[in-house]
This record gives sequence, C-alpha cells and structure tokens, in this order.
Amino acid sequence: MDWMKIGWALLLVLMILALLPRAKAMMTDSPKAQPGDWNAVLLPILGVVAFVMLLITLVR
Repeated sequence: MDWMKIGWALLLVLMILALLPRAKAMMTDSPKAQPGDWNAVLLPILGVVAFVMLLITLVR
C-alpha cells in the first residue's frame, strides 16, 4: 500500500470516530415511531419501486 491509501484510510477512520458520538446522541434523542409512521414511509417507497418497474418494462 502506498502512503496515499494509508492517509485516506486514517482520515476515514477519524471521520467515523468523530461522527459516532453525534450519531449516538441522535439515536437516543429521536422520538419513537408511532403506528401510522410506517405507512407514511412505505407508501412513497412502494411508489418509487412501482415507477422504476414501470420504466424497466417500458424500456424492454
């Protein structure tokens, strides 16, 4: 490995270590999911999947 790969790997590890405390705080301070929240998440995802499948079928 050359020194550039080692330097980038060290920077990546340092960035992850710097972000871990903030991620932990975000996980503990975030509100808990309500029963209707999952429908609000799944509906747009299913819409995007259906749209992509439509585009794939139109290209074939």
